[in-house]
Amino acid sequence: MGQFGRRQVRAEDDNLIVGRGRYIDDVRFPEMLHVVIVRSQMARANIKIDIAAALAAKGVHAVFTAGDLPAAARILPDCHPNPTLKNPRGPQVLADGHVRYVGEPIAIVVAADRYLAEDAADLIEVQYRVRSVVIDPLAALSADAPVLHEDLFTQGVEPKPTKASNVAKKITFTKGDIAKGFAEAEIVIERKYTTNPVHQAYLEPHACIVAVGSDGQCTVFSSSQGQFMVRAYCAKLLNIDIANIRAIPAEIGGGFGGKTIVYLEPLATMLSKKSGRPVKMVMTREEVMRATGPTSGSKSTVKIGARKDGTIVAAQGTFYLQAGALPGSPIRGAVGCSFAPYDIPHVLSVGFDVLSN
Repeated sequence: MGQFGRRQVRAEDDNLIVGRGRYIDDVRFPEMLHVVIVRSQMARANIKIDIAAALAAKGVHAVFTAGDLPAAARILPDCHPNPTLKNPRGPQVLADGHVRYVGEPIAIVVAADRYLAEDAADLIEVQYRVRSVVIDPLAALSADAPVLHEDLFTQGVEPKPTKASNVAKKITFTKGDIAKGFAEAEIVIERKYTTNPVHQAYLEPHACIVAVGSDGQCTVFSSSQGQFMVRAYCAKLLNIDIANIRAIPAEIGGGFGGKTIVYLEPLATMLSKKSGRPVKMVMTREEVMRATGPTSGSKSTVKIGARKDGTIVAAQGTFYLQAGALPGSPIRGAVGCSFAPYDIPHVLSVGFDVLSN
């Protein structure tokens, strides 16, 4: 029920019900180019790429690999407005010599239509030298686990580590004296929990169209839950004045938090700028499942102390969340919110942002 007890009608309902909703894949522009991304079939490997056959294919305008991108555009910076949430590194736009997860982008094919781009993408040869992987977040902490990034050192630890590890960040929240709290408790219960990654599974895949004019003005149409985020990421990644980017969200066929980040828009912007033509990118369902962000899998231990009258006096939680191959699991939410609904005098909540393949 809406305000004052009256049911509110969503403004877009009529158009959606009768099929007039206009999504990104419904939009066409004259002389529009189409893009297909070649993605890794392996979770971790060194790679060599041969694009010669794809370049010679019918209707192909260009094929890009990591070496074709500006150095500044090979790593996507974290544009989060809160500096405490920034990651030490952002997602890599294209794999540069090695891949770290199934679905990581390796090459980009630009062609006159989607089908020609797909045909050319099939001609790209990728040689994999497979390396060992780590999936379980606790296994990623072991001394003999393969380290995903040799230049990544755990944040939130003093003194600063000198050895690289798969833990991107440690976060600790404390309140009161946890030892005193458990000493006061008459009942103590401790449990371990495991959860698996779960994708939001929105019906509409990620999609965008970008048109960059001869004057450098960029118009970005995308299926997104946040146009200001799209504008900020594209500006920072591609070194474009944010005032020259107009981001327009289209109808969105589901998001549930999964469309609050960019996967295609910066690439499409760069390609449109290079070609002088509108560029369209639409993920397949397989790409969405393999190359976009589900909720993290986790391993957690929770210990609760209470008096016999039911008053909780102490709570301790240790949370290990899978970040994927790059930092960025929602570990701050897990650590900060797990005990927040309760008035508990003594709390220790510790979380680890753990990399995995």
